[in-house]
Amino acid sequence: MSLADLTATELLALYRERSLSPVEVLEDVLTRVDQFEPHLCATYALDPDGARTAARASEERWRDNTAGPLDGVPVTVKENIATRGTPVPQGTAATELIPATEDAPAAARLRAAGAVIFSKTTMPEYGMLSSGVSTFHPLTRNPWDTSRTAGGSSAGAAAAAAAGYGPIHIGTDIGGSIRLPAGWCGLVGLKPTHGRIAVGNPYPGRAIGPLTRTAADAALALSVMSDYDPRDHTSYPPPPDNAPENAARSPESAPRPGLRVALLLDAGLGLPVDPEITAAVIAVAAVLEKAGAIIEPIEPIITREMLDGLDRFWRIRSATDIAALPEERRAKVLPQIRDWVSTAGELTGSDVFHGYGQMGAMAAAVTAVFKSYDVILSPVAPITAFPAELAYPTDDPAKPFEHIAFTVPYNMSAHPATTLNAGWSTTGLPIGAQIAVPHHQDMTALALAGYIDSALSHHRPWPTQL
Repeated sequence: MSLADLTATELLALYRERSLSPVEVLEDVLTRVDQFEPHLCATYALDPDGARTAARASEERWRDNTAGPLDGVPVTVKENIATRGTPVPQGTAATELIPATEDAPAAARLRAAGAVIFSKTTMPEYGMLSSGVSTFHPLTRNPWDTSRTAGGSSAGAAAAAAAGYGPIHIGTDIGGSIRLPAGWCGLVGLKPTHGRIAVGNPYPGRAIGPLTRTAADAALALSVMSDYDPRDHTSYPPPPDNAPENAARSPESAPRPGLRVALLLDAGLGLPVDPEITAAVIAVAAVLEKAGAIIEPIEPIITREMLDGLDRFWRIRSATDIAALPEERRAKVLPQIRDWVSTAGELTGSDVFHGYGQMGAMAAAVTAVFKSYDVILSPVAPITAFPAELAYPTDDPAKPFEHIAFTVPYNMSAHPATTLNAGWSTTGLPIGAQIAVPHHQDMTALALAGYIDSALSHHRPWPTQL
């Protein structure tokens, strides 16, 4: 196995034994990037020289016994998470390229923990697509099949994780933007409880979280990034389970007997669920049932009115932001996004207010399920990865959200939800399952994901050539 494919927990153990150096690991990761990047286009602002300096400093800290909880671990950060000195284009050519003046809270905590941030990763236009389509970045592709999307909006993060650009990749999620690409790339992707990781520019539903190959690495990344930051008034201090040593131990613990699992196989709206996806999620339910969980199918949680209301609110928000741009910059916005917002002028104030209210209705609907259940198990998406060139799986800007009905409710309700690879389609594409749990039980979700992954027998080697 290449050093680039080692997990963060494996790397830290080898660093601790002095049998491996962060400098060696970084060079292997950079070699992998050189090999895959012409095909995947996952990175932005790749900084080999700065990363080498950071890796050498980490090597010294390990030698001096002053290493942090992620010291020397190669990490990427999505481009909309600010890092000092690097512009934040938000996936669009319409943005002025002004270098960020400081690290966002999550990036600052990663650096403080000793992580080697060697690159940013790509995202689609304004983060409003579940694909890698962007007017600023080259088209990002899926390592399992480069004709397919890696998903979005954490497109580059997912492609980088599946391709072995090191073990930890940080994305953002406002409707499924961590979990959708994680599911389509065979990864663990966590959208944490809202506020557990300070965002810096908070917005309803927006979260930051890890995309990794293992639940243990996701738990470790979560433990490092969790904390209050005054730049995010919605953030809060880390809970008692947050110590890195606890995070490393939490995955792969068996679920407690009698765990009440709501099995959601039909979102009730949007694209129909592929039968192969349904079968894979049912297989996950069988693993939990064998461990003593009580599995009960449930009816759809959200309604068409809720999703359409959210669409209207997001559409007017985006239209307002785009309308504020100078004409020459507005013209650079992706045509599909311009088409989507073009109908915003038809909306009344009542329409928008009602749409905002549907975000709360979603939250209430999810919370009602957790009155009776400990876990909600579902697909991540109703389909496997769609063609890379499409902005939307429907290829229709008028129907942009027909694939997010399983993911977006937990953004609105602030509940943690994580993905795991549940199997494979007959065409060889990953199938993701999603585990949602009550507020502040992020580590419980990752523990279940780790346990299920260890119990399933569907594992395949990660891509080593494209």
